[in-house]
Amino acid sequence: MAAEPREVVNRCLLVLQRLPSRRRSRPRQSPEAHRSSSLVCPRYPLSHDLEHGWLHLLLRQVSPAARARYDAETAKPNQLPVLDDIDLTVAPGEFVSLVGPSGCGKSTILRLLAGLEQPVEGRVTVDSKQVTGPSPLRALAFQDATLLPWRTVRDNVALGPEARNRRERDQRRVEAALQIVGLRDFAEAYPATLSGGMAQRASLARALVNRLRLFLLDEPLGKLDALTRLQLQDEILKLWESQRFTAVLVTHDVDEALRLSNRVVVLSERPARIVADIEVPQHDESSDEVRRLRHKILSLLGR
Repeated sequence: MAAEPREVVNRCLLVLQRLPSRRRSRPRQSPEAHRSSSLVCPRYPLSHDLEHGWLHLLLRQVSPAARARYDAETAKPNQLPVLDDIDLTVAPGEFVSLVGPSGCGKSTILRLLAGLEQPVEGRVTVDSKQVTGPSPLRALAFQDATLLPWRTVRDNVALGPEARNRRERDQRRVEAALQIVGLRDFAEAYPATLSGGMAQRASLARALVNRLRLFLLDEPLGKLDALTRLQLQDEILKLWESQRFTAVLVTHDVDEALRLSNRVVVLSERPARIVADIEVPQHDESSDEVRRLRHKILSLLGR
């Protein structure tokens, strides 16, 4: 993708690219040698990783149950395949939703795009540059607001600029972000005094203040009541329409995906593959087209 003009700061192209497959049983090679079509995520340490030392050895000698448990744990693979054959391109300014079964790897895709995880095989690029770590231009919003309880709303929103020694220079952006999400009057409040919806608004403001180009949303509205959820969906849409950042949303709510997105990508069970990539036209939420797309997506999810 050709470089865009400097003033267009809120658009980006992201790519999860599938490389030519070379699947053979062989020792693990250097990252430069990987050319497989699979993206896999390191498995978190198993309990058998900690079962060392003379005491555990003695227990395995005298206890058949301990020995059986140890054998079962050591037989598990060191890595858990999460994503396979994922080849996904998102254009600048698009809003894409990922839907799929629980545990299929949707959040892993967001973590790869955020630079919090690295694929063992394959590559992830944003603006034609390979993602090798986190960047303030790529913000990740979680299901929980994750506000620091000892900081006020204003100080939480200013966390990014403060970490980059830009607090004073970006103070106007902090105040503007608070105004956009409707929290100007609660700038000096602490997280414990906020409702769930207000806390999520503060989380959105914290992301916006960083001049983000890619907004990654990992079920940020999943724990909210239905009314607050609809209100914040409207807020996110307004922010996207005004800021025109690129957005990738993980959700289990098909209606939410259709309401917010230009495209809905349906994933399979783990290891996840793309089952369908569905364009969502501009529509009336009660139209026959929405009902048809909803039925199609639910059918693909086996519901």
